[in-house]
Parts: sequence; structure tokens; C-alpha cells
Amino acid sequence: MTALITSPDHERVTNAIREAEARTSGEIYCVLAHQSGDYFYAAGFSVLCAMVVADVAVAFLLDHLWFSLRLPLFAALEAAAVISVLGLLWVFPAMRLHLVPRRVLYRTAHDNALRQFLARNVHRTQNRTGILIFVSLAEHYATVLADEGIAEKVPQENWNAIIADLVEAARTNRLADGYVQAVTASGLLLAEHFPVGLADRNELDDHLAEI
Repeated sequence: MTALITSPDHERVTNAIREAEARTSGEIYCVLAHQSGDYFYAAGFSVLCAMVVADVAVAFLLDHLWFSLRLPLFAALEAAAVISVLGLLWVFPAMRLHLVPRRVLYRTAHDNALRQFLARNVHRTQNRTGILIFVSLAEHYATVLADEGIAEKVPQENWNAIIADLVEAARTNRLADGYVQAVTASGLLLAEHFPVGLADRNELDDHLAEI
């Protein structure tokens, strides 16, 4: 997921939200996160664990070869290696993503989606009928979070196809198209259970927020 969103793309998503909400009393909010976490400590922990395993292997090899290494020298080499690796992770943050387990990336992105759901007040609509369409580019993660008013009537399985299409669009550098398609499909799904009413009002901003 390395696609970028341009100003015209933002306008397209905004228009799609307005068109979708014209058919439903539900509220749709979109967020695009370029990255959901720093991962310095997680990547550092992974590297240090690998270094410990490598050190044990080297120690057994040196012992097998009857090669002796003074403890102060060994400690100095270890310290230099640790400082060098952590320095590289600090200077080149893009390396961190490749050193963190996939489940950690997904969990971090999901936690960010939950934070955005609360921070953007998606849970504060009058009838609890808001949804968040969320993508985190660095983690290759996308989800749709629905408030309890919607979750009671629309099971998560109904959102899975929308999420899958959004992920595929982002993977093929069609992120704006993916958002428009996701918004449109979500609007149709919401309209089935929450049609627009006479007293309906717009409770959330109609735009794509980038963070």
C-alpha cells in the first residue's frame, strides 16, 4: 500500500460520502493513516533476540574450535554491535517494519483504528449509527468499524467483502478508487437497515482525514 491521495482524490471521497449519506441515516467517516506506530522498540527487541541466538551459536562454535576470546573484548564487541544496530534502526525507520511480526503490525494498526473511532466521535452519533473506514498504509491494514447501533443489525461478515476490495485497491495503487467504492458499498448496506429520515442531520464531517 504505497498509494498517495491527491486533492482531487479527497474531493472524490467527500462527494462519495455525501451521496452515500443521502440514502441513509448512518454516518460514514474515513481515515487514512500513513503509519500507525513507531516500532523502534518492537524492532529493537526482535533484533536483540536474534543477536542472542546468534551469540550462543558463535560461542558454541568458538568453543568447538578451541578458540578463546577474553570476556572484556567479547562484551565490547557485543556493545558495539547493539549500538550499531539500534543506531541503524533510529536513522532508517523504514527498516523497522521488516523486523516486526505481522501480528504486531496488525494489532498496532487496529488499535489506531479504535483510537480514531473515538477521537473522530464516530461513537457519538445520536442513534449510534456511525462507521469508520480506516486504512493504514505502512501496515497494509484496512478495516471498517461500526458503532453498536449498526453492529446489532449488520454482522461483521457483511463488511468483509468491502474491506477485501479496499485492500486490493490499495495494493494496486488505486487507493482513492478503493475509498470511493468502500463508501458507496457501505452506504448501500446502511440504507437497507437505516434509511434516511425526515429529521436526519449530518453529524460527522464528510471528508477523508489523513494522519
